[in-house]
Amino acid sequence: MRTTIGYTVESIGYVIGAQGLVSFASQTLFDTEWGWMHKVVDLPSTAYLGIAVVGLALVAGGVRTRRTPRGRKAA
Repeated sequence: MRTTIGYTVESIGYVIGAQGLVSFASQTLFDTEWGWMHKVVDLPSTAYLGIAVVGLALVAGGVRTRRTPRGRKAA
């Protein structure tokens, strides 16, 4: 079960992180809107960078959950 949860959290993190990064880059560098996140929420570019960081944290959490052996606790 932990493996499934780790892969799921990691996959969601990749999508959220990529959309946050794309939205940040498009607003900052090209003054346009790319991706689908701007259709859901209208945020300043720094908030999209924060969303990219949240996605990165989800990826890291998913990898850590996936790699934790079943009999041991995470350090």
